Amino acid sequence: MKNINLRPMLKPESVAIIGASRDPDKVGHVILQNYINAGYSGKLYAVNRSGEDIIGVKCYKSIIDIKERIDLAVIAIPAQFVPEALEECGKAGTRTVIVVSGGFSEIGNDALQDELAGIAEKYNMPTLGPNCLGVMDPRSRVDTLFLPNYKFSRPSVGGVSFVCQSGAVGSTVLDLISGEGFGLSKFISYGNAANVDEVDILRYLMEDPETKVILMYIEGIKRGKEFIELAKRITKIKPVIVLKAGRTAAGQAAARSHTAALAGSYEAHVAVFRQFGFTIAEDISDLMHFAKIFSSESLPKGNRTAIITNGGGTGVLTTDAIGLSGLQMATLSAKSSAELKKVMPPLVNIRNPLDLAGDAEEKRYGDALSILGADENIDLFIVIALFQTPGADSRVAAKLISFKQSLDKPMIVISIGADYTKMHKIMMESSGLPVYDSPTAAVRSLAELLKYAKYRKQ
Repeated sequence: MKNINLRPMLKPESVAIIGASRDPDKVGHVILQNYINAGYSGKLYAVNRSGEDIIGVKCYKSIIDIKERIDLAVIAIPAQFVPEALEECGKAGTRTVIVVSGGFSEIGNDALQDELAGIAEKYNMPTLGPNCLGVMDPRSRVDTLFLPNYKFSRPSVGGVSFVCQSGAVGSTVLDLISGEGFGLSKFISYGNAANVDEVDILRYLMEDPETKVILMYIEGIKRGKEFIELAKRITKIKPVIVLKAGRTAAGQAAARSHTAALAGSYEAHVAVFRQFGFTIAEDISDLMHFAKIFSSESLPKGNRTAIITNGGGTGVLTTDAIGLSGLQMATLSAKSSAELKKVMPPLVNIRNPLDLAGDAEEKRYGDALSILGADENIDLFIVIALFQTPGADSRVAAKLISFKQSLDKPMIVISIGADYTKMHKIMMESSGLPVYDSPTAAVRSLAELLKYAKYRKQ
């Protein structure tokens, strides 16, 4: 199949859960309950051989018995029964299918997976999986994840879409996203990729106006040539941040037993990613750090960076990180230096990094930001706000938010600490100001944003 349309899967007007169950421990029960909990407004059907209604949802013995065409069927039954259920979906004219069931190529059962793929092709029916979590779209309140709400926090609506071959990595990252300042556009877990694969998904997200940034966790690529052709186009439209598993021989073997992925050479994959402007994450923390800055900041025009801090040592560490990253410390203009001398107390040394001293409060931050914000020698801002100091409180956080909203250059905050600091981190990030808890993470994220900006200019 070519040019697969995934919209009925992500924006369905009708959903049937095949394998819906009254047993709360069954996957089919959790998925059905999640649709109800999410407030899904479309038509929802349960499919179970018993034919008895489940948690208030009308139940049918077969999807064929439902007297309307279903946009999305979610199959959550033992692997040996999946081909029959998929065949019934095809006969019923079902538009898209997600198979969350495991027990296919990931355990060496290639014949059963090939049978599934053949049925999907026969009916021209886009089928995600098997062995996957499926999809989540907070806007359409679609949630096929078989993860109970009390164990897993659902992200808010945002512009980051996450494509993930692994259900475990996917659930972990989604849980982390729910605690960050950026929200989710779409989550797509595709597992063994018997039918729909990463090329189909990326092609859809490339054209999706709700997706601003794409995150990827992949173990292998099935259609290398088509992936490369797509890569040439997609990163000229929106950023793609990728975490590739299988760096080692042992990791590649683990990938084969996990999602039946042909992991291939890590170095070869990364070389392709870099050539076509992908941003390379080395671990899950990188995915979070990079997504945060790519989803909130405009692309920088240069690498000249100013640091404003209320902690001298943290400013030094940040300066070191800049020196190792390819960024450059900005030289303050003569005008900025003269204006700063007029408003700063004598203990403040007028230079970059600008150390406002440990008693810096809202006014001192505001004066520094207003003067340096107009300095044409500066392309990037890193503001360090250590809320343990006497003058740093919610008024400082509010000042940073206010300044950021009028600034047309990238600006991030470094704020390190426990509960009081975390309270202000939430305050700032909920207003679109990215906050990092280490100089290294902050500077690396800025550096990756700059790399992508340079690529877009080529």
